[in-house]
Amino acid sequence: MTDRNTLRRTGLYVSASSPVNMAQAPFYNEDMLIYDLEDSVPKSEKDAARLLIYHTVKYHRPKDKEVVIRVNGIDTIYFDQDMECAVRAMPDTIRLPKVESAAEVEQVSALMDRLEKQAGIPAGSINLICNIESFQGILNAQEIAAASPRNVALALSAEDFTASMKMERTKAGLEIFYARNVLVLACRAAGIQALDVVFSDINDLDGLREDSRMTKNMGFDGKTVIHPRQIDIVNSFFTPSEKEIRHALRVLAAIEEGRRQGKGAVSLDGNMIDEPIVLRAQNTVARAKAAGIKVGGER
Repeated sequence: MTDRNTLRRTGLYVSASSPVNMAQAPFYNEDMLIYDLEDSVPKSEKDAARLLIYHTVKYHRPKDKEVVIRVNGIDTIYFDQDMECAVRAMPDTIRLPKVESAAEVEQVSALMDRLEKQAGIPAGSINLICNIESFQGILNAQEIAAASPRNVALALSAEDFTASMKMERTKAGLEIFYARNVLVLACRAAGIQALDVVFSDINDLDGLREDSRMTKNMGFDGKTVIHPRQIDIVNSFFTPSEKEIRHALRVLAAIEEGRRQGKGAVSLDGNMIDEPIVLRAQNTVARAKAAGIKVGGER
């Protein structure tokens, strides 16, 4: 089982209607491997995809990945079978699409309680990531984020959100700027992670870099991707740089030295170090270690 602090820089969607892609996906550098039963699977293949995902996750589970299953929506005819399959397969996380209210999250969490009990799985073993895909979901984002202890993240879907708002989707993303901010605020209030939208043009790598740089600065913890070539680029933006790590270590060293000397105020390079700066430095070091970077002379 993963938790709210697990590294989630990238989550790669893999269609359960493509056995070849499912076999290849674990060999890339994504943090989350998201087996998809929803949009990428034709109606005629839902049953076969569900069976393939079950056997893959249950008996051929990829190592060193957070294993996620995206089910069909709560209002679809596929939902009940998807959930029973997903819980019995025991992924780390279930990704729930098109969430619009806290009541839906509570309903799904209660269903997971029952299914875990029936399957003999310890209660609360499987996490939830809720996809926010409409204006109603954004309006209710704070309540959704706090609706269940299973929640580890919210993820924004730009295409569905802009459609619900009767907007045109653009690469610049100004039309989703407010929604992005709302989602990050809701996640911070609930103490969970915020995952950014897919960048749909898999051939525009410079555009992906620009988008990732902006959303990292907005406070997102990671991004969903749809092609392997996007993974390393996104990972690079959501992994602390060597410069950021060095500065964080200097901040923490200055604070520690100040405490030893009994100082009430500590400065570094002429700037006062206050609590937010310390927290940012601690977060930087924690994320670097989670990414496997040796920090501060570690062996």
